Amino acid sequence: MNASHTPEAPLAERMRPRTLEDYVGQAHLVGPDATLRRALKAGQLPSMILWGPPGVGKTTLARLMAEATGRPFHQLSAIRSGVKEVREVIDSAERQGMFSTRAVLFIDEIHRFSKAQQDSLLGAVERGSVTLIGATTENPSFEVIPALLSRSQVYVLEAFGKEQLEELVHRALDKDAWLQEHQVEIAEWDALLRASGGDGRRLLNVLELVVAGAAAEQEEGSDGIRIDDALVSRFIQANLSRYDKTGDTHYDIASALIKSIRSSDPDGAVYWLARMIEGGEDPKFIARRLLISASEDIGHANPTALVLANAAFDAVERLGVPECRIPLSQCATYLASSPKSNSAYAAIGMAQKAVRDHGDLPVPLHLRNAPTKLMKDLGHGSGYRYDHDHGGFSGQECLPEGLSGQRFFRPGNTPRERSIADFLRSLWGDRKG
Repeated sequence: MNASHTPEAPLAERMRPRTLEDYVGQAHLVGPDATLRRALKAGQLPSMILWGPPGVGKTTLARLMAEATGRPFHQLSAIRSGVKEVREVIDSAERQGMFSTRAVLFIDEIHRFSKAQQDSLLGAVERGSVTLIGATTENPSFEVIPALLSRSQVYVLEAFGKEQLEELVHRALDKDAWLQEHQVEIAEWDALLRASGGDGRRLLNVLELVVAGAAAEQEEGSDGIRIDDALVSRFIQANLSRYDKTGDTHYDIASALIKSIRSSDPDGAVYWLARMIEGGEDPKFIARRLLISASEDIGHANPTALVLANAAFDAVERLGVPECRIPLSQCATYLASSPKSNSAYAAIGMAQKAVRDHGDLPVPLHLRNAPTKLMKDLGHGSGYRYDHDHGGFSGQECLPEGLSGQRFFRPGNTPRERSIADFLRSLWGDRKG
């Protein structure tokens, strides 16, 4: 046996960057000429919400930004802290602020704060007593109160790609004394990267778990540890079977729920729903995913799906746990049993691409508003035909010049959509429908 004592601090903590130069990823925010980098160089640090998946460096970035601007750093977890702890930190920061620069108050998982808890932050943010940095894995539009959101900038952090994940591992192999002692070689990457789920913290912790396990099994005098897919799979298989609502398999199981619905498998859908409920998942998180699926995956094939999903969301808010599991089950199984169409989802994707590719094309004159005489004289609204004066259909072009005749919406082949296509074809011929 050739095992050495594993350090007390996890590998992810040992490898936490100490400077922005060592920070991996998020170049769109902290790259050489990016938004936050420019602000930090100017000594500015606005209150902000950092929104992104687990393990992409939200906490680390907050700490590094505080250090870069020379500000005291206070950290609270929304899971373990309440209004009392928030007020204690704010009072301390305000006392210190009389003699130094204002402190940073970092709140991890701010989406778990109630409205009252978030309200307790408002006064200090408005007075400038603290700079608030909130971290969340959930859409802040839903989870952060509007008053606090309007006083903060929202920055989106992106999941790590393959290159960034490999960079994290190479840095660990180069800099961590414990890994160097074991002479670790990465022979295959697939299982290691797949186990990370794009989460950098989890990647490093899986690496440490595998190395520690392999070292414990080594014969005395063995040279190095060769990590391949089989070795990784053997040591992490047990870990992958549980549901962790704070990260790990959280998004995998949410993905399994949605893909079961998309596959028209109500049994799979209700099973993954049960896994989320038994794991203590926030029912509103589940209800939001079902709402998205009702429009993205079912859409025009069964418009009632969106109505039912919205009703299920309302029921979740009214009922709470545990009764809300029943409307969630009704909704999930209904969605899975509905015909499928992504035509609305595809249409907005194509239209957004056209906007990005062609820029802000001018609105055709006949579609412009003309509330003043000058605007009318300039031709705004000229040539517009009121469809109700033409039997409900005028046939006028509504796309800007340069996109005339472009098709974005293409109805699918479900019965409802065939009727939509027939209706559009009766008006436009082959131009639409």
